[in-house]
Amino acid sequence: MTHQPPSALLSAALDAAARGWAVFPLRPGTKRPALHGEESCPGIGDCAGFHRKWEDRATADPNRIRRAWGDVPFNVGIATGPSGLVVVDLDMPKTKGSADTPSGVTTFAALCERAGQAVPTTLTVRTASGGQHLYFTAPEGARLGNSAGRLGKRIDTRAWGGYVVAPGSTASGGPYVVTDPAPVAPLPGWLYALLSPRQAARALIDPASARTAHRASRYASTALRAETAAVQHAAEGERNATLLRAARALGRFIAWGDLPRVVVEEALQEAGAWAGLPDAECRTTIRSGLNWSIARNQQRRAA
Repeated sequence: MTHQPPSALLSAALDAAARGWAVFPLRPGTKRPALHGEESCPGIGDCAGFHRKWEDRATADPNRIRRAWGDVPFNVGIATGPSGLVVVDLDMPKTKGSADTPSGVTTFAALCERAGQAVPTTLTVRTASGGQHLYFTAPEGARLGNSAGRLGKRIDTRAWGGYVVAPGSTASGGPYVVTDPAPVAPLPGWLYALLSPRQAARALIDPASARTAHRASRYASTALRAETAAVQHAAEGERNATLLRAARALGRFIAWGDLPRVVVEEALQEAGAWAGLPDAECRTTIRSGLNWSIARNQQRRAA
């Protein structure tokens, strides 16, 4: 695949920084961060004293950007949290086996219709796979995390702990291109209500919630927090295995009716993204671990 010349990608990085967005380099032609991992951290410069991950090292400083993109055609990553962004990622079906399989774009349009809202007009980018990124500014004072499937199938969101590939970059499927240059709109209130962490908390503790009829036990809630924290802080090289162990540990609470599967999947997906695991890898590992555990824990063991 032909990469963009360094000058073009440098311009893309500077354009993003001019909007006040924090950027960092991705490996040429990919969506993977190009920064060193924790195991190979030199402990100098930005990392003097402790290892700093891509979100901490993302910058809008033009001088730092020019040095980083001066000679290598790095793709451009936008750290959504530090940039004050929430990006809605509308995916395409992974396979073309069925024309009836809805895309994220179709699912999002249906979500808007059910909510009685128009599809928001905002900066829109076509992704390498043919999906869409809808850019929104985060509500003042909000600290939303990532979500996977919370709004619907093939709809993810990126905020704190997440990033998106900036327009001007290229990946295996093709370029990232602005298709609607509209100003970045504020995140609609109705979308914020669906993505707010308070919604997930209510789903865990409110038996009258329309989103779930389950009540999570205190032990199950504690286990969920502990396992997601373990994934977030797993050492490089151990993250996928830690994610699998967490899914197997939490699957029993789904089997026993203490936790809704969607809540566990979202929490683990967000933890995996925070740790730097690719989305598709997270989904596969989580599904495998939960299915394994649920099949083996159909009956609750005596305490």
